[in-house]
Amino acid sequence: MPTTLYASGEEVISRVIEVEDADIPQCLTPDKYAEYYDIQRTTAAIIEGDYKRIALQFPDELLHDSVPVFRLLKSRLGTGRDLYVLADTSYGSCCVDEVAAQHVDADAMVHYGHACMSQTSRLPVIFVFGRRSIDVDDCVARLTAAVQAADRQPQKILLRNDVRYSHVANHIRDGIKNALPLCQVWSTALPVFTQPGDSAMDFAAQKLSAVDDADIDTILFVGSESLTLTNLLMTNAHCHVYSYDPKLKVAKLESVRSNRLLMRRYAVVQKARDADVFGILVGTLGVASYLPLISRLRSLLARSQKKSYTITVGKLNPAKLGNFLEIDCFVLVACPENSLVEAKEFLRPIITPFELEIALQAEPRWTGQYELEFSKLAVDEVTTQNGTPEHASDEDDDRPIFSLVTGKYRQAKRYGASVEDNEAQQSGENTSTIVLRSQDNTLTVMPDSAAAQFLQSRTYRGLETRLGEDAPSVLEQGRSGIARGYQDDHR
Repeated sequence: MPTTLYASGEEVISRVIEVEDADIPQCLTPDKYAEYYDIQRTTAAIIEGDYKRIALQFPDELLHDSVPVFRLLKSRLGTGRDLYVLADTSYGSCCVDEVAAQHVDADAMVHYGHACMSQTSRLPVIFVFGRRSIDVDDCVARLTAAVQAADRQPQKILLRNDVRYSHVANHIRDGIKNALPLCQVWSTALPVFTQPGDSAMDFAAQKLSAVDDADIDTILFVGSESLTLTNLLMTNAHCHVYSYDPKLKVAKLESVRSNRLLMRRYAVVQKARDADVFGILVGTLGVASYLPLISRLRSLLARSQKKSYTITVGKLNPAKLGNFLEIDCFVLVACPENSLVEAKEFLRPIITPFELEIALQAEPRWTGQYELEFSKLAVDEVTTQNGTPEHASDEDDDRPIFSLVTGKYRQAKRYGASVEDNEAQQSGENTSTIVLRSQDNTLTVMPDSAAAQFLQSRTYRGLETRLGEDAPSVLEQGRSGIARGYQDDHR
């Protein structure tokens, strides 16, 4: 039987998608659904806020429970309120997708499953984390044994957990307090409801315990291997971090990986120092303060005479970013859990805003402290006493720069011309800004255009039209129909 060039689409509909996470509730009764998804608390918050149009955001692994949850909420809320299920997210499923919610004109959202707990900017959000099963006694015993086995006994301990174990966080904290009476133990207090009007400081006070991070010497994390744990190691390299995996029932010291993770990021920063053209990737539209941060990045790059493009591509993959070959390095503006991208499949390095600020320094100064939160990144212009930006430099622009990546000197490209350069461009002295506009030898002046300079360096610039050189072909009848089945197929 010959192979057809098109398919009916039935395979896409009937295909079974395997969910990676095995710790998902299956075949729950209505009472279990109400308990696991906090139906009573959710309905009370909706009624108290008098919300009329509510968007329910489910991750892929919980989407099969969206219909039972929808029906339970609808039966308790009654008429006069509309519920909408968001089956796909614009970016990461851990972020509140306010963009998709605005498509249905929602005035509130309910976010289910794992959440990065980033502050929102437009809509009130009700968080429902779920209630994953865990052996509290085993968790307390193994974490206590791991801490006691250390050479240096801790004084102040901070308990952090995956949001899906928040329902037992207080029990675990009390158990560790009883087992380690000489230690001070705090736990995080995650908010279950947030308003867009909350200030960054108020939100941080809800999200974290009121303890100075410098006073903490040990952090205990309850949860499986995840981006949450990785970010915890990166941003708390000065602490001893122990983790407990509820699935494997294993506790171990994780902070030994911190130096290796930071060294890997430091190598990416060195690649960013060699870049002249940057692409600012918009990886979120819901996290508060993302617009001021993007403006801050543009300002930093302009002052450093770097070229920048602002790009939004939704969920990242190598094929999308491979279309921007003129860009040397990407800066990802996203929530903390989606900011670190280390996939080797990408053609260009992807760094965080914090790493960009280090890369743009004339002499990089990095103490090992790492930051991913928007609210803690500097958003004010840093100036010296005479009002000149700190990143401004009196160095010679023509001086070569030594690259730690290649081990050679390189000549950096300068974008954002000075007054003298503008005069040179207008007089035609700077020939690098004059490019071929079309194939009829039309010239145009395009100063500071990285894309135009990249196009001129390519050997292939599109199909040649050869107007006036080739005789016109005979007019023929074209094909008719649709792509899956033209009328002249199979003849």
